Amino acid sequence: MQIPELPNLIHYAIPFFVLTVIIEVILTVKVKMEDYEYKDALTSITMGLGNVFIGLFAKGIILAFFIFLYQFRVFTLPFAWWTWILLLFAEDFCYYWNHRIAHESRLFWASHVVHHSSQKYNLATALRQTWSGSFYTFIFWALLPLLGFHPIMIVMQMSISLLYQYWIHTELINKLPRWFEAIFNTPSHHRVHHATNPQYLDRNHAGIFIIWDKLFGTFEPEVEKPVYGLVKNIDTYNPIKVAFLEWYYMLSDVLKSKTSLRKRLLYLIKPPGWRHDGTGKLSTDLRAEWEQNKKGES
Repeated sequence: MQIPELPNLIHYAIPFFVLTVIIEVILTVKVKMEDYEYKDALTSITMGLGNVFIGLFAKGIILAFFIFLYQFRVFTLPFAWWTWILLLFAEDFCYYWNHRIAHESRLFWASHVVHHSSQKYNLATALRQTWSGSFYTFIFWALLPLLGFHPIMIVMQMSISLLYQYWIHTELINKLPRWFEAIFNTPSHHRVHHATNPQYLDRNHAGIFIIWDKLFGTFEPEVEKPVYGLVKNIDTYNPIKVAFLEWYYMLSDVLKSKTSLRKRLLYLIKPPGWRHDGTGKLSTDLRAEWEQNKKGES
């Protein structure tokens, strides 16, 4: 199979990121007449630059892992247009489950929480990326090389998915045409995902296609104004704390909780908010309380 040379799309996109963030700042301040949180944006940009730097090493590990699995492929799929279409959906399916588990298992949340730590929602927020997740979350894409997608294609499509999700981090776009909202992930759908409103928690995990959320019961339309951030915000602009604070809290629970080893290890598996003594509240609990209050009001 002849393997074409494919560019590193993320690196080429950096000037576009810079330009669009500047445009959004101008539109926010001059048109919407709202303040722009520059400290928050600077933290997000720093996290993004760190992610790009770490990615220089992580992508080598990821590619090596995919190449190893590719030896055991069931099929051999060519570099053809129809293969890219198949991969578009297959990779997005893997992304959905990676993203969903990142909200349902604290081990994966420890790296993903970085992206949700901003209390603002703008293009800079899209750049607030993990410094640790790249080293282990790639296991969710393991099926793709086994099915016969070439590792180079997979890594490229993962970058395409990340680039698609950049533009949906904005409040400047309200609703898009109904047919587009029905199929694709949009700013409206993703605002829900970043919100802490009880009915919005752990919803809309889509990458490119919102169809997965609709198929697997995690879709929620944007109705009331989203409140962004975390259920319990960390209130810091320090990139080191943003990157590793949840790791510290999680490992502290594993090592210091006064309970059995089995229950301490559950802090790695159970959702954020879980406590071994039953005092914690999960997003499902908060959502249930909201639904109960809603019924009481009607």
